[in-house]
Amino acid sequence: MLEEKDLIHVYLVPGMAANPSIFENIKLPETQFKMHLLEWMIPEKDESLRDYALRWSKDVKHNNAVLIGVSFGGVVAQEMSEFLDLKRLIIISSVKCRAELPRRMRYASATGLYRLLPTSLMNYVDHFKKIAYGDFLTKRAHLYRKYLSVRDIYYIDWSIKNMVCWDRQVPKDGLVHIHGDCDMVFPYKYIKDCITVKGGTHIMVVNRFRWFNTHLPGLILNGRLDKKI
Repeated sequence: MLEEKDLIHVYLVPGMAANPSIFENIKLPETQFKMHLLEWMIPEKDESLRDYALRWSKDVKHNNAVLIGVSFGGVVAQEMSEFLDLKRLIIISSVKCRAELPRRMRYASATGLYRLLPTSLMNYVDHFKKIAYGDFLTKRAHLYRKYLSVRDIYYIDWSIKNMVCWDRQVPKDGLVHIHGDCDMVFPYKYIKDCITVKGGTHIMVVNRFRWFNTHLPGLILNGRLDKKI
C-alpha cells in the first residue's frame, strides 16, 4: 500500500444544499486514493462566487489533487480550480458553461425571476415525509430529508442566484464531464462533450454509484473510460 503522501487525494463537492453523505457509496481503492469530503460553508454577506471559491479552495490541502463536483458543486469546483494545482477536475450532473444552462434558468437570470422562488420552503423538508403518500413520494421524501441538510436561507438564495447567473462562456480545458441522458435539471440536449451515463438522472451519484465505482478510477488516472459502457 502506498504511503499517504503518495496517494492520489480526491476532494468531493456535493450538490446544492446537499451534505457529503451523497458520496457514502462511492468507493475508490484505498491502496491508490484517499477521499476527502467537503462541506458547504455559509457565504459571507454579498460574497461573490469567485471569492467564495477562493475561500473554499483553502480546504484543498494537497497539490496535484483531484476535485469532483456534483451539480452546483460542479460549478463551484470549476471556480475553485482557478486557485488550485489539480491533477484532474471532474464534474457530475452539472454544466461547463452558460450555454449548457437550460433555457428556463437563463430566462430566470435575465428577468430576475429567481428572486421570487420560495426558498424558505427548504425548512419544511422534514415535514414533507409526514405527508408523502405512495412509494415514489415516500422514497423521494426520504432522499430529500437525508441528503438536503443545508437549510440556511441566505445560502440557498445565494446558491440559486449564482447558479442561474453563472457567466462562464468557455469550458475549461481538460475538464471531465459525466452526465446522465435522463437528467431533468440540466437536460442532456444542452450538454456537449460529456461522458454519457445511459439512463442516468440528476441524482445518479446516489442511485448509480456502482457505475462510478467502476469507472472513476480510470477517469481520474487517464481522463477517459477504461472500457466502453
